[in-house]
Amino acid sequence: MKIVKLPWASIIIEHEESRIVIDPFYNFPSDLGTPSGVLYPLDDFGKVDAVLLTHVHPDHFDPVAIKQFYGQSIPIYVPFENVEYVMEYGFTSVFGVTIKDTIKISSFNVIPTFSVDGMGDPQVAWIVSAGGKQIIHCGDTLWHGYWWRIKGVHGPFDAAFLPVNAPVVEFPNVKPASKEPIVMSPEQAVSAAIALEAKVLVPIHFDLVNNPPFYSPTVGIRKRVDQSAEESKVKVRWLETKEILSL
Repeated sequence: MKIVKLPWASIIIEHEESRIVIDPFYNFPSDLGTPSGVLYPLDDFGKVDAVLLTHVHPDHFDPVAIKQFYGQSIPIYVPFENVEYVMEYGFTSVFGVTIKDTIKISSFNVIPTFSVDGMGDPQVAWIVSAGGKQIIHCGDTLWHGYWWRIKGVHGPFDAAFLPVNAPVVEFPNVKPASKEPIVMSPEQAVSAAIALEAKVLVPIHFDLVNNPPFYSPTVGIRKRVDQSAEESKVKVRWLETKEILSL
């Protein structure tokens, strides 16, 4: 199994001739300001057999790019609550999932599992296995109490792709009672990797969006991940866009 890093939270997973992508993202939402990194057209990364969406926020679901680069008939797997929403963009092969499902996509076994969205919207994490290797991709989840259940049923994992930027937001019509992040912090990601018994933590969801006060990520992300991981003896692999992790 090989994993190719795309910008933000997206990855492509490869095994033999099969390829699937999670949360592909190219068109930067205007509400998020100006990207602080480079975004690449999805065709830079080649074709895929299917798209997996953790949820449908605009930095995880880019319908224009998906339709342009993969076509409107590409199979798309989403939380079941979002099927109609995704189909409104003209996609013709949209499949709703629950945490009770197991899906076969080409040479991959795919399982949606627990995730907790920072805005209370439907979200899943994705477990993908092939060739005796297994990874988990957790979108932009908050810290939650399901880590041990996920590990007990599905773990351990060869790699865990976990969000680390802990942004505080001031979205229109959403005024937090306190400045609470809507995504896990660097330290929480390390703790989640430990609970999941992941051989390596791969940080995602950082260094691209910074638009205060609308969207304000935490500071010192890389240093804090590395320090917490060193203290806890967790292996971390930082991937740059287009870099490959081979398992």
